[in-house]
Parts: sequence; structure tokens; C-alpha cells
Amino acid sequence: MTALATLCGAGVGLGLVVIWAGLRGIDLARPTRASARPKVERANLRIGLAVGAAVIVGAATGWPVGALLAALAGWGAPGLLGGTRGAQAAVGRIEAIAGWAEMLRDTMAGAAGLEQAIVATAPVAPLPIRAEVATLALRLDGERLAPALRAFADEVADPTCDLVVAALILAAEHQAQRLGELLGSLAQAARDQATMRLRVEAGRARTRTSVKVIVGATGGLVLGLAILNRGYLAPYDSAVGQLVLLLVGAVFTVSFLWLAKMTRPSVTERFLTEARPQFAIAERTSEIPT
Repeated sequence: MTALATLCGAGVGLGLVVIWAGLRGIDLARPTRASARPKVERANLRIGLAVGAAVIVGAATGWPVGALLAALAGWGAPGLLGGTRGAQAAVGRIEAIAGWAEMLRDTMAGAAGLEQAIVATAPVAPLPIRAEVATLALRLDGERLAPALRAFADEVADPTCDLVVAALILAAEHQAQRLGELLGSLAQAARDQATMRLRVEAGRARTRTSVKVIVGATGGLVLGLAILNRGYLAPYDSAVGQLVLLLVGAVFTVSFLWLAKMTRPSVTERFLTEARPQFAIAERTSEIPT
């Protein structure tokens, strides 16, 4: 029965993933853009876990509220038990942006123009942003520099990258002087920010460990009662028991969401967007000497 429920859950989860991809216009047979692929993979994983857990728990217990809580647990498990990989990727991306800014500075110091420097650094750009830099170099064949840079900033989607791109756009449109010096300063600021994030993540690691212990102990207790002492959970078979289970589940859900929020870093808002590019560039990089 458990194996059949697992297979049914996996099939339903796969079906919902396909439906979700169709509604979002995502072709699962075509490779996804590098910057969007992790988000799609995380969403697919969450959907599969949520549907699979709901089907298994619902079939094993017959509790509709239990199936709902299991679906919520499956959806939130990657966020509660993970988080380290995303933080490491963010720090790696910031360091990659700093390295690319230094590459541009050094290449331009050899009497190369900005566009030539971008094309020259594309094959050797730091790995976390190499695909986006290569796409930017290809765009320069048919687009002006400023629109291509804005599209590059949207693909990387990082506030630190916005600062570098803003400096490059001002240099391209207003012939700013001493761009190499500014790129060096931005690269150093980016490395300082990466170092600060590493220190903060070291402090959050203890909180993440506590969250994993709490989640594991809670899940192990529920699973142990369901397997070893099913009669203890018999009162939840009634309608009143389901209401009580819903209340208990709501309390645990709010608690776990609170714990997850404590382990996540605050998201810095980007300023180089399509809605207000010119204003943001002038405000954030007005110190570029001309």
C-alpha cells in the first residue's frame, strides 16, 4: 500500500509539474536560461515533494488535514533544511562580479575600448556569471551597448552587478573619465561585501543547525507515533480531531516559518530596473568624474 501510494504521489507530482510548466510557458524539453534554471528546479522540487507527501499521508491516514499539512511540509522542507547553498551562490556571484570588473579595468588599461574589453573577457569571465557575460558579448553584435548592459543586469539580477553596470552605462553614454579607477573601487567594495556576508552566514549556521534539529525531532516524533502507536492518534480520526489537528498544524507552521525567516538574509532591492533606469544610474553613480 505504501509503495502504491508513493508511485501515485510521484505520478501526480510529475503531472502537476508538467501542468505548471505549461501554464508558465516553460518548455521542459528545451534547456532553460542559466540564471532561471535554479529557480525552476527549486519550484519543481517543491511541487513534487508537496504532492508526493500529501498523497502518501492522505492514503496512509485518511486525514484531509494531515494531507494538507504534509503538502505544506513538503513545500517548505527545502527552505527549512537548505539555505546554505543559496547563500554560498550569492557570495560567489558577488565575488565573480568583482573579478569581472577587475578584468574589464585591466583590459581597458591596455588601450582597449569598453565593448572590446567586454568581448575579450567573455571567455574567461568568472564561472558564476560567465554565461551572462557571453550572452552580453553576443548582444553587442546587434544592439547598442547601453541596452545590452541593462539586459545583462536583469539576467544577473544582483544589486552589486547593478552598480558595475551603471558605471559602464554612464561611461558609454557620457564618456566618463577614470572608469578603470571606478571599476577598481567597485570591485573592492564588492569583495568587502562578500566578506561581510561570509561572516554573517557563519553566525546563521548555528541557527540553521537548531532549525534542522527541531524539524527533525518534530517529524521523527510524529512518524514514530504513526508507526509504533497508531492508537494514540485515533482521536484525530473524528471531525473535531481534524479541527484540533488543523489548529496544531497552524501553530507549527507559523513557528517553522518564523525559524526559516531567521535563517534567511535580507534581500537588497535592485535599483537598475526597466521602470527607473536613468534616475537610478544618475543617483547611484553621480560621483563618476567627467
